[in-house]
Amino acid sequence: MTEQIDIQLKNIQQQLQQLLKEYQLVQKENQKLKKELEQIQQVHELQNRQLEMLRQKAEVNQLGAGTWSKEEKIALEKRIDVYLKEIEKCILLLNAE
Repeated sequence: MTEQIDIQLKNIQQQLQQLLKEYQLVQKENQKLKKELEQIQQVHELQNRQLEMLRQKAEVNQLGAGTWSKEEKIALEKRIDVYLKEIEKCILLLNAE
């Protein structure tokens, strides 16, 4: 009877060790995927910033070429007003300190 229990305990121990190895592999894979995701997110953020800069350059080029419609000019004026309000808020915050 004790021999049978010993065999079962050894089987359980082997299974636990196998599970532990698999767990460690999954942990390593998880860390690898987290790093990869972080790198991809950084690249994505950089590309978004570059895209925004290109959009702004395109707007400036359109403005310089004088090819803006009345609606585009109004939209640009609104954006400039928003930027100016944000700048004013920042100045007020800086002066408050």
